[in-house]
Amino acid sequence: MSSLIRNLMLLLFVFNPVAPVTAQDISGNDTRSLDGQVQEIKSDVLNIASQLNALEERLLYPSNTQLAVFVSMAGEDSFRLDSVQIEINGEPATHHIYSFKELEALQKGGVQRIYTGNVTTGDHEIGVTMIGKLKNGKDFSQSDSFVFAKGVKPKALGITLAGPEPGESGIQVGDW
Repeated sequence: MSSLIRNLMLLLFVFNPVAPVTAQDISGNDTRSLDGQVQEIKSDVLNIASQLNALEERLLYPSNTQLAVFVSMAGEDSFRLDSVQIEINGEPATHHIYSFKELEALQKGGVQRIYTGNVTTGDHEIGVTMIGKLKNGKDFSQSDSFVFAKGVKPKALGITLAGPEPGESGIQVGDW
C-alpha cells in the first residue's frame, strides 16, 4: 500500500510542472492568503487539542469511577490556611500548599478542585489534614476523617475548612 502511494506521489511530482518561486513573485494577496491559512491551521490544532484533552479525561477518569474533591473556606478570617493534605483509604491522594493569591481567593468564597481520581463503588474513607496559623501567630494542625459512599455515577465531595473551635472540628465534608 505504501509503495502505491509513493509511486503516485512520484508521478504527480514528475508530471506536475512547478515554477520556481522567488521572494519577488509573492504578492500581498498571497501573503494575506497564507496568513489566513496559518490561522485556520492554528484554529484546527487548538480544536483537536481540546478534543484530545476531553478524551484523555474520559479515558483516565471514567464516569463510573470518578471522584472529584473540592475545597472551600468558611467566611471567617480566624486563621491563615497554609496547606491541605488529602488521603483516600489511608493512601496519600494529594497535598497542596497555598500561595497568598490562592488563599485570598478561597477567603473571598472561591472553590478549588484539589483532587480528581478513580475509586471503585462502595464505601471509602477520606482523611483531611489542614495546617495553618492562628491570628495570634501560633501554628495549628487539624485532621479528621470521614466515610463516603461511591455509587455508579461520578462523585463530588466538598471540604469546607474553618478555624479551630474548641470541641469542634474545623473540617466538614459533604456531597456536592
